[in-house]
Amino acid sequence: MKKPKIFIACDTTSVNKVKRIIRLSNNSQINFGYKFGLEFLNSKNGRKFISKLKNKITFGDYKLSDIPNTCVSSIKAVKDLKFNYITIHLNSGLKAIKAAKKISGKTKLIGVSVLTSLNNQSLKEIGFNKNLKKLVFHQAKLATKARLDAIVCSPEEIQVVKKIFKKEIITPGIRLQGDKKGDQKRVMTPKQAFQNGATSLVMGRSLTNGNIKNNIQRLIEELK
Repeated sequence: MKKPKIFIACDTTSVNKVKRIIRLSNNSQINFGYKFGLEFLNSKNGRKFISKLKNKITFGDYKLSDIPNTCVSSIKAVKDLKFNYITIHLNSGLKAIKAAKKISGKTKLIGVSVLTSLNNQSLKEIGFNKNLKKLVFHQAKLATKARLDAIVCSPEEIQVVKKIFKKEIITPGIRLQGDKKGDQKRVMTPKQAFQNGATSLVMGRSLTNGNIKNNIQRLIEELK
């Protein structure tokens, strides 16, 4: 059986905390990668740490959302970090994501759809009139046109995305059974998300809060 692929969200400014997360998540039953968000990427020592990190799957969660030239320049600016994955918002538009894909090289470019902290009401507040699932389906079409390597969507839209996007589907908004949703609106358990068709997951607080090794053991038990 193929090992489940899970990115641990390293949401901290502390290099020591990230080192601890990596050390404690050394597990033969799960293929772990490490997602670095803006908090760590913008921290004083974050870039330096990532530049020296070897033999790990790395995910630069920049969530680029800008004009094509800025998106391209931003990816070029971090090429030395040799990320396995980098994110760009699909709402940057087809021209921007195509341009970013063209220069991303060996780094897999991930299109980010509607954030898991939003729901239909949130979208209306922003000014979107489309139903959330219809909007994500439309964004998945853009990701396909731009030949992106992966897409990020909540577990609730996996089935919709799979109809149009045939590559890697990365799913955040994942909580172990009984854990609080926090600021997320659209969530599932790891097992539910994989059963729904996710190819990999992003997990943060459910794994990194408290005893990391115990949390990982809970995860393994839940996935059985």
